[in-house]
Amino acid sequence: MAILTRDDPAPAPAPAPSGAAAVRLEHLVKRFSGEVGRRVARSTGASPDADTVTAVDGIDLEIRDGEFFSMLGPSGSGKTTTLRLIAGFELPTEGRVYLHGEDVTQRAPFERDVNTVFQDYALFPHMTVGENVAYGLTIRKVPRPERERRVGDALAMVRLNGYERRKPSQLSGGQRQRVALARALVNRPRVLLLDEPLGALDLKLREEMQLELKAIQRDVRITFIYVTHDQEEALTMSDRLAVFNRGRVEQVGSPAEMYERPATAFVAGFVGTSNLLRGDAAMALVGDAGLYTVRPEKIRMAEPNAAVADDEVGADGTIRNVVYLGPDTRYIVVLDAGTELVVTEQNLATSSMEALAAEGRRVRLIWKRHHNFRIGDQEGSRGGGA
Repeated sequence: MAILTRDDPAPAPAPAPSGAAAVRLEHLVKRFSGEVGRRVARSTGASPDADTVTAVDGIDLEIRDGEFFSMLGPSGSGKTTTLRLIAGFELPTEGRVYLHGEDVTQRAPFERDVNTVFQDYALFPHMTVGENVAYGLTIRKVPRPERERRVGDALAMVRLNGYERRKPSQLSGGQRQRVALARALVNRPRVLLLDEPLGALDLKLREEMQLELKAIQRDVRITFIYVTHDQEEALTMSDRLAVFNRGRVEQVGSPAEMYERPATAFVAGFVGTSNLLRGDAAMALVGDAGLYTVRPEKIRMAEPNAAVADDEVGADGTIRNVVYLGPDTRYIVVLDAGTELVVTEQNLATSSMEALAAEGRRVRLIWKRHHNFRIGDQEGSRGGGA
């Protein structure tokens, strides 16, 4: 990936004070009331008659300097409001926001060393690409030679060299997204906030841009904070991520930790597909009535009389439904033990007709005992979100 190619490259962001996180949130709370509160309530499914809606409910979070950090959660979970609190577009009802060790809770957005990239890109249609990227520098009265050099460097970062004179209407969706990113990077922020910037792109282009964004972040070594509701997007790009639910953070960790060791039932169900075993079903299969999870790809289907090893769990059932997905097939199996499990198998030698013909077939599901992971059932006890 081409980045700063001139003899006098832009300096790297100043290092953070020793021990200071790029962003630290301390007991962050945001409540909306009045007409704004009612509008938020309607958008999040909360009671429209509520006088006050709690969008962010006591969040404590540290984001490390130079990492790609994602805020993942469903609509109304509080992730976008949290991003706006970091940017300064909203002021907290309670709590503090620190950027590289400095309390910026009451500072205006332009007084914070951050920039934001939005889903709609917010490009000026009457300006050229170069003028759009240079806009912030023009407002700050950066001399023209310096401005042109930095615009060229920023466009090189996003592989749009030579596009300075084009208008946004002459660009594809992916190119407009890159221009918005270049406009944010040209100001050399220490933290870049991205609010679902790929949401308007089609699936193929979105997947390509995920890899490009991660590569750009590694090149420029700036802290990226990325808001998304797309679990695959978060797992693909993030060094770490936080899963939001009803205004609170359910879990923070690496993609692998989040997927393999979910802390709550909500995380297990939201980050990938997960099978939950509880009560009588857990007792019958695991020997404990607690809450357990096992991922669909950890389970294999076998004939009803297949042998089960000492370190494995076996469960008999009937295939109720089959979903053919091309590379793999998803099977819904109703167990004799009284629950349903989802099983995912790669279609290494299975056609769509063979997969769909499996409905109604008796099978034995087998998985390793160590793939049963016990979690605490904490879902349903959280505050509101936006």
